[in-house]
This record gives sequence, structure tokens and C-alpha cells, in this order.
Amino acid sequence: MLKKTAAEFFGTFWLVFGGCGSAVLAAAYPQLGIGFAGVALAFGLTVLTMAYAVGHISGGHFNPAVTLGLWAGGRFSAKSVVPYIIAQVIGGIAAAGVLYLIASGKAGFDAAASGFASNGFGEHSPGGYSLQSAVIIELVLTAFFLIVIHGATDKKAPAGFAPVAIGLALTLIHLISIPVTNTSVNPARSTAVALFQGTWALQQLWLFWLAPIVGGCIGGLIYRFLLQSKD
Repeated sequence: MLKKTAAEFFGTFWLVFGGCGSAVLAAAYPQLGIGFAGVALAFGLTVLTMAYAVGHISGGHFNPAVTLGLWAGGRFSAKSVVPYIIAQVIGGIAAAGVLYLIASGKAGFDAAASGFASNGFGEHSPGGYSLQSAVIIELVLTAFFLIVIHGATDKKAPAGFAPVAIGLALTLIHLISIPVTNTSVNPARSTAVALFQGTWALQQLWLFWLAPIVGGCIGGLIYRFLLQSKD
């Protein structure tokens, strides 16, 4: 379990540092900035690379909603859920802390004012989308993310390609939903940066635990009872 939780720590660290780091450090410059599409790709690449690096150790969850979705889908033991989620949250917070130290090296940086890549709705949605829109998109996209994960890792799926499918799915998810919520589908990612933003992001954080977890469990149940082949 120590190796598995360490793998989840480092995997979630890389996801938050790479994904949120691309948003905080690389997306804002008019000429050099990577934009929404670049941030979306960065999140996908973090999962793809760490799934190959440590997925064989822990399964490569890096996300409490994925852990609970795999449990709901019958792919993961209940006794390992809490240790995995703790490791994921701590890994995300550690990455956000390192990112904060780097970003603070630029004159005028303010995590609260900039949003620090936090997730939000209403006036804190990048596109001004409502609470209703945020709930629906986070729930639906996390459900489909878990369907992709279950399908790509099924024993009947082509071997060795699961990280590619999962990484591309996360890229697509971000391309769809960055304008709505800045894309969570991952409570650990949302918690990590919200702690450093410190104001509205913490007030709205409940949504980015509730909707992804419910969506992830729905996706796991859909695959388990409707799509999974029975030998």
C-alpha cells in the first residue's frame, strides 16, 4: 500500500503541477501563451505520462472521483479508497504549493486576484456559466470519463493503449468545459488550488467534490451493469 499511495501522490502532483501550472504560468501571455487548448492538452499529457510511469503500481487514478468510480464499477477494493484519496489530495496540495512558490517570483502576482487556476461557477466561471451549468457539465463529463477508463482498461480492450485513450479523454473534457468551470472532474485538483486562492474558490469547492464523485460513480455503474461483458 505504501508504494501504491506514493504512486498516487506523485501522479496527482504531476497532474496538478503540469495542468494547473500550464494555466497559471503559460496561458496568460498574449504572444507566447498556450491558451485554453494548450491547458487542455497539458492536463491530458500529465495523465498519459504518469499512467505509463506509475500506472502499473497503483492503477493510475490520480483523482478521488476516479477511485470512487472504479470502486462503484467493481474494479477497486473499498478498503483502499480512503488511503488513495488522502494520497491524491496531499499530492495535489504539494504541487499547488510548489506552483505558488514559482508564481510568486513574478512581481505583482496575487493568487486570490488571479484565481490561481481554481474552479468556479457564476461570476467565477470563465464564461459566466451558472451553478446549474456547472453541476451538469461536471457530472456528465466525469461519468463519461469513468466509462472511458473502464472500457480502455477492460481485459478485452487492446493492451497497452489505455493511457492514450484516458489522456485524450481528459484533453477533450477540458476543451469542452474550461469555459464553464475551468474544468475540475477531479476533487483533489480543485482542492489543491482553492486552498491557495483562499476566498471564493473555497466557498464553491463543495460543488467540485460533489458533482465529480456522483458523476464518477454513475459512470462506473453504467459500465458495470450495462456495458461490461460477462464471461
